[in-house]
Amino acid sequence: MNVFLHETVLKEEAVNGLRVKPDGIYVDCTLGGAGHSRMIAERLQPNGVLIGLDQDQMALDHARKRLQDAQCRLHLVKSNFRFLDQVIKELGYDHVDGCLFDLGVSSPQLDIGERGFSYQHDAPLDMRMDETSELTAYTIVNEWSQEELTRILFEYGEEKFSRRIAKEIVNTREKMPISTTHQLVEVIKQAIPAPARRTGPHPARRTFQAIRIAVNDELNAFGDALAAALRVLGPNGRIAVITFHSLEDRICKKFFQKHAQGCICPPDFPVCTCNQKADLRIITKKPILPSAEEIERNARARSAKLRIAERIKEG
Repeated sequence: MNVFLHETVLKEEAVNGLRVKPDGIYVDCTLGGAGHSRMIAERLQPNGVLIGLDQDQMALDHARKRLQDAQCRLHLVKSNFRFLDQVIKELGYDHVDGCLFDLGVSSPQLDIGERGFSYQHDAPLDMRMDETSELTAYTIVNEWSQEELTRILFEYGEEKFSRRIAKEIVNTREKMPISTTHQLVEVIKQAIPAPARRTGPHPARRTFQAIRIAVNDELNAFGDALAAALRVLGPNGRIAVITFHSLEDRICKKFFQKHAQGCICPPDFPVCTCNQKADLRIITKKPILPSAEEIERNARARSAKLRIAERIKEG
């Protein structure tokens, strides 16, 4: 399966937010379907540079074809974005002018059943964005303790029935391993009270989200990646971040706020003693949301939020 169809969310808003300079250096930290990258490449001259990162070899293969006519210098690298600054250094650059993050799981990962991301397709429990990594959803579901399962379901999935679901998983796997997505869905349905199953989103959505985040260490990786982006961002360079759920958005919002804050001394201090200076200027006081037209065209855009910040001093 090599079909890679993906509807890029907030494409123009995110790329416009980067204020692309024709001779600048830009990093698409989540290459995916290359929708954002293609628009960035179209704004770059031959001496401009586009660097694309992705853990997923399928995404890289697709992006290489989609960007084959790019006039700028192009580097496509298989890497977790938490290693962004190392990649930039290894490529021989000392700074970049912009970093873009689109944290949505790509449509092919959801839609290609054998990847195991979706509760709507029966497939082996996998959920790895990097298919060479060792940890899979099968390992988490069948080997992690009930306490740890409860924790990730509550923290990463914001699942109010986390204890019940974790207990049902452990009781079921004692009889036989839970090896497929549909087996896991049935376990989740058994754990959730019937009235709750009949209302709201699919009963497995939050659990699948939580396990996927744990498999790929997504939240820790994102925090690391934001810090790495700040380290390599040149003066007046920008970070544009598209998130799709509250956990990621909270990390982004707090990171931007922390680095946009200057002196933290008590107001009655005659002089500053903390020596804290702001690294970022927040461009989007409130996140940019998709238009009604975009949501109608692509339902997966409905939860997207775009935040943008600008580097205000050299590191």
